[in-house]
Amino acid sequence: MQVSPPTRHEHVEPSAPRPAFTPMAQRFRGFLPVVVDVETGGFDCTRHALLEIAAVPVEMDENGLLYPGQTASAHVIPAEGTEIDPKSLEVTGIVLDHPFRLAKPEREALEHVFAPVRAAMKKYHCQRAILVGHNAHFDLNFVNATVARSGHKRNPFHPFSVFDTVTLAGVAYGQTVLARSVQAAGFDWDANEAHSAVYDTEQTARLFCKIVNAWPSSPLGALSR
Repeated sequence: MQVSPPTRHEHVEPSAPRPAFTPMAQRFRGFLPVVVDVETGGFDCTRHALLEIAAVPVEMDENGLLYPGQTASAHVIPAEGTEIDPKSLEVTGIVLDHPFRLAKPEREALEHVFAPVRAAMKKYHCQRAILVGHNAHFDLNFVNATVARSGHKRNPFHPFSVFDTVTLAGVAYGQTVLARSVQAAGFDWDANEAHSAVYDTEQTARLFCKIVNAWPSSPLGALSR
């Protein structure tokens, strides 16, 4: 699903010079923010299965504002030897044998999601992707465990650094729960859609872009005020 760029905060006449901003390749030290959410068979990345993964590369418009890019997602076939806690399925609502689930093996699912991430990195001349998530290390740990288990050789993500929207939303809005953070940012939240990798990723992407766009495009400019 393509998400439209955010509404501009002020109109700039075509003849007016555009304000300077930091391009994506320099904005985050050469990293491209990519919002990721996973749905799993439990909390232990070493034991529990990856069941869904979604990723949204963050884009930048001509005025330096961030907006969510196109979502890539996949349902995942539980890898042999991994476990699934039935309580996790109750929370996510995932039906493993649903005829329209169209799940992919782990390696194929990763490549389906990683390929557009690498394309976005190339577009913005970024050296690597950095995972953005709500409780981001949970998602990164499952990504890393799945990469290792499947033997995938082209993981675009930094192996341990993340941007966590729990921290960002706590600073910006005094909220840490995703639903409350999204609502505090002025967006709607549909509890019936929650705990879907695609929905949670897209909402987290909107939240991340809203917070970052409120910060000056030059970080040094903010600190020198």
